[in-house]
Amino acid sequence: MVMQAEKVMSGSFGFMYHEGEWMTNVTQAQASVAINKEEVPRSGTRWIGDKAMSVKGTGSMTGYKMTPILNKRIGKFTDDKSPMFVTELIMKLDDPDSAESKQRVRLKGVQFDVINLIGYEANSIVTEETPFTFSGYEYLD
Repeated sequence: MVMQAEKVMSGSFGFMYHEGEWMTNVTQAQASVAINKEEVPRSGTRWIGDKAMSVKGTGSMTGYKMTPILNKRIGKFTDDKSPMFVTELIMKLDDPDSAESKQRVRLKGVQFDVINLIGYEANSIVTEETPFTFSGYEYLD
């Protein structure tokens, strides 16, 4: 069977939501879960087995610098009396040409890894990458 090119997902229809609000400035995002394994030597064979032991969710979002609001919330952690900012994100792919591939994933327990303070380059649009970890997920569709 020949692949139908129009069914390939377009990242132009990717969305990131925080607290129900579409983060229109996010132009690139990814999230994945790494399965951490431990090697298990086995007798009677040269083959090493693998035992799944834990999982870790990581991701990042990149976009245009619009406001410092999210960075200020993340940065409150630097005050010794403030807790770590933990939140949820919803990522969505919704290409109208690929209806059967639409998906929404809720990322739980999101904690950001950096506090983007300020940066720029002359004659360029300012963008920033914000890596994060998460401790759970669920498909919403």
